[in-house]
Amino acid sequence: MTTAPAPTTAPAPVVPDLSPASPAPRRPLLDWRIRFGVLSLIWGFSFLFIKVGNEAFAPLYVTLGRMLFGTAVLFAVLAVKRERLPRGGRVWGHLAVSAFLLNALPFSLFAYAELTIPSTLAGICNAASPLWAMLLAVVVVSDDRPTRQRVAGLGVGFIGVLIVLGAWQGFSGQDPLGTVLALVASASYAVGWSHVRRTLVGTGASHLSMSGTQLLLGTVQLAVVAPVFARTPHSFPALPLLSVLALGALGTGVAFLIQYGLVEEVGPTTAMMVTYFVPVIATAAGVAILGEHLSWNTPVGALVVLIGAALTQSGRHGPRRERRAIIKG
Repeated sequence: MTTAPAPTTAPAPVVPDLSPASPAPRRPLLDWRIRFGVLSLIWGFSFLFIKVGNEAFAPLYVTLGRMLFGTAVLFAVLAVKRERLPRGGRVWGHLAVSAFLLNALPFSLFAYAELTIPSTLAGICNAASPLWAMLLAVVVVSDDRPTRQRVAGLGVGFIGVLIVLGAWQGFSGQDPLGTVLALVASASYAVGWSHVRRTLVGTGASHLSMSGTQLLLGTVQLAVVAPVFARTPHSFPALPLLSVLALGALGTGVAFLIQYGLVEEVGPTTAMMVTYFVPVIATAAGVAILGEHLSWNTPVGALVVLIGAALTQSGRHGPRRERRAIIKG
């Protein structure tokens, strides 16, 4: 539940690496493959955390808690590193838009979607984010010109979505509204990435401070909206509360730090491959832990979606200095 380009859960906001040149980082304690696996697990389980959080809290409050705990993690790291927040009204304005498109809106839509659809389906819909990004590049004039192979990937991906939904049987067994909400959430990531790329390059602020500010602004947005449109929780059952805590602290805060480290160490192309593991883990978690039903078309369609998403990313040659990381959910 949230790639260079990816999804997100997965699982994310996407903010370019705008930091000035810095000395080579120290060697991480854990091999990048281990951190890659941990990130896949965190984002894959994010959809399960949303489902459990919905059992006790309104979706908007699940999202608010997620944003609040994720912001706390990033601001703790900012305090340790003694980094300053970005300056300038223009930057903060664009970050507020990014917070809405990459955090507040998609996180809330996934939470509402999981009121009526399985977490497995939500995880698969999240994997459609690269397809929406490709569609946006085709429809809108873009400096990232699509190739025939990438356009073909777009077609393959949406065929996969139809297979997942069981289009030949009239989408029976799936809640149309919940499914649409999850797909709109994944599309919101693509629109948000485009906004970031066009408006937030060259600010001079660090990657960490930009992302922390973005999450802070998204938290403020939810704090204003949630009390108006959702029932305020009066009790805090342990399991749903722990799920929201894990969703925010791990799925949004810690996941961002891991993803950023992977991008720095192995590059965005390898780091974004986590996108293709997230729906697999989300499906396994939903079936094994939540007991969700899995028909044959769900894994088959998910595989087709991932193949299409992979094709849309083939042959991408973005600027070497534009590295992105995703904060997902």
